[in-house]
Amino acid sequence: MNQLTSSGYNIYFDNTLSSLENFLAENSYSKVFIITDENTGKYCLPVLQNKLPNLDNYDIIEIPYGEENKNIDFCIGIWKMLLDFEADRNALVINLGGGVVTDMGSFAASTYKRGIDFLQIPTTLLSQVDASVGGKTGIDIDSVKNIIGTFAQPKAVIICDEFIETLPENQLISGFAEVIKHGIIADNVYYNEVVKLASPKEITIAQIKRSVEIKNEVVLEDPFEKGLRKILNFGHTIGHAIESWSLENDSKSLTHGEAIAIGMITEAYIANKTGMLSVEELNIIKNDILKFFPKYSLKSDIYDVLLEIMQHDKKNISGKINFSLPDKIGNCKFNIVVSHDLIKESLDYYRNI
Repeated sequence: MNQLTSSGYNIYFDNTLSSLENFLAENSYSKVFIITDENTGKYCLPVLQNKLPNLDNYDIIEIPYGEENKNIDFCIGIWKMLLDFEADRNALVINLGGGVVTDMGSFAASTYKRGIDFLQIPTTLLSQVDASVGGKTGIDIDSVKNIIGTFAQPKAVIICDEFIETLPENQLISGFAEVIKHGIIADNVYYNEVVKLASPKEITIAQIKRSVEIKNEVVLEDPFEKGLRKILNFGHTIGHAIESWSLENDSKSLTHGEAIAIGMITEAYIANKTGMLSVEELNIIKNDILKFFPKYSLKSDIYDVLLEIMQHDKKNISGKINFSLPDKIGNCKFNIVVSHDLIKESLDYYRNI
């Protein structure tokens, strides 16, 4: 069994889930709750139960699937279920799911009775390489993503790649955006390796582990996002705004990864225009991303709305929109303030590709 050590907890790469069995045997919890959504309850919970039949003794809390449900109303529902099932401060929450489950389940656990233990079993590529690692929890308000949350570390993260086999292709592709991002901000060799894959379906457990290693190395150096950890936000300032707009307005909304892919292209353009990134590497990033992510029809009449959403971004300083931008493939800078005009220009660049 492979493992990494993070801020006071272990990240296990464990297809047998023996690490979960050992963890539960070594810790005496009064009650155990498994939070799932509709999809993971149907496709992933049976995998867990087959490997650990005694999980039938635990209480299941199921939430609706989708980013639009990652809000205070459904979080209140989780708190009420914990109350109804008489969860005390010695209870454990297991988050079995993708980014919504791990973000909101962790937030609910970290605030219930001022905090109870939780561990993560991420079931999507996105949550395995991103949402489950790093100790951030969060929920959305209106169109602003993860604006309410805490820094709270899980007791463990258990990554079982068997769950990847349950995913539809669009969810695999969504997670692959974060894999590409990790290469751009920290490891050009890894970047060149993953963009050569014919499809995200070909990603290996070794590549997933390297992606987790990159995020973990950054988080260990800056756990509370005072400096270096901000590089993990590359592609997310514009990407989150587009994702939020799409959730509110598109009949079929963009996935997180599809929006971040747009964000990485537009923000790479900004990096080029600010003299950081060469035009050659801008074109490499653009073409590699478009290989996996079809172009989105972006309308110029929503630019002002997108800028308004960006104004609420957590990274902003004194009301100025703040970016993390690569100066080459494999390295990233942070705390770069960008004008509204250049942001609109970057959106035009994407629209006219």
